[in-house]
Amino acid sequence: MQPLVLVLLGSDSDLPRMQGLVSVFEELEVPFEMAFASAHRDPERVAGLAAQAPGRGIQVIVAAAGMAAHLAGAVAARTGLPVIGVPLAGSALSGVDALYSTVQMPKGMPVATVGIDRADNAAYLAAQILALQDQELGQRLARVREAQRLQLQARDRRLQELGPQGYLEATR
Repeated sequence: MQPLVLVLLGSDSDLPRMQGLVSVFEELEVPFEMAFASAHRDPERVAGLAAQAPGRGIQVIVAAAGMAAHLAGAVAARTGLPVIGVPLAGSALSGVDALYSTVQMPKGMPVATVGIDRADNAAYLAAQILALQDQELGQRLARVREAQRLQLQARDRRLQELGPQGYLEATR
């Protein structure tokens, strides 16, 4: 199936933190491709991937990097596609540097930014964007949200039965 989302990682050390994204895309059946591309170590590759993405059928780009790497911003500067930034922890600043470099974009260069290490939310946001044109994907997203709602209700029933201390002991 033709990939609709391009996922760029600044380094291979970022891959373990992206497992949530992979799991969500697999669950929702969102076709994607992934590549290592550093805005600082290989800026020409990043520019080429971003510029060529629309012509290849890519509709959303997710860019994940740690430290103060500016991968999402470099991508946003070279495409009109929606870009979702995933700031990753791993530096002495626990990802705050990555968060600031991802979220603080100049006017006209937006990057939708999820929380530090929240690759799963990047996948959900990408799927919501794609679902604007794909009703079946929208239905799959709705089923996931309903399952989450039902899980929370079941946990609440257990909390009401056991009380806070009993619940904590039962879930250890």
